[in-house]
Amino acid sequence: MAGERKLEILQFAIEIIADEGYSSLSMRSLARASGMKLGALQYHFRTWEDLLRSLVGVIESEIKAEWRSQGLDEDATVYDIAAFMLDGTSLPGEISLGDKLWPQLWAMEEVEPLVADLLEEIYAEYLQYLVVAMKKAGIESPQGEALCLMSLLEGESLFTGEGRRWEKDRALVRGTILEFVENRYGATA
Repeated sequence: MAGERKLEILQFAIEIIADEGYSSLSMRSLARASGMKLGALQYHFRTWEDLLRSLVGVIESEIKAEWRSQGLDEDATVYDIAAFMLDGTSLPGEISLGDKLWPQLWAMEEVEPLVADLLEEIYAEYLQYLVVAMKKAGIESPQGEALCLMSLLEGESLFTGEGRRWEKDRALVRGTILEFVENRYGATA
């Protein structure tokens, strides 16, 4: 049962970050949002670091579960990976990682070294999938191109995500990126 309660509390943390920004997340605000006293919250997460580790861990688990549910594995093409990243992963509560949460997590990286370390682990795995797919596509500099493509894919939500100035152009940008990927790497292995 404690595992389920922890997940509920982490969902509240994700909602605070996505809706109000990472600067609004504190142990006290999370206790309030979870309807519990600070001491009860600290039973589940003894320290701020414990909370951050668990938060990034649940996000990573959700990304991996979504990846598997779409049948993506080591045979995924560059196109498959790009489409997956552009479509965004939804966490419990239908919070999209791309639109609201990732930009806040990027901001958290600047002030929370632990978050930076944990998110870099997620990105390292994502990068490896892209490098493998690019090698299969015959790319001479797969590491450099994979990093370049990651920058493009991640930056898309900064400019065309929900509530952004160019949100109305999101489908156009998504289509343009996927057309570029298909022309450069092919749509299938």
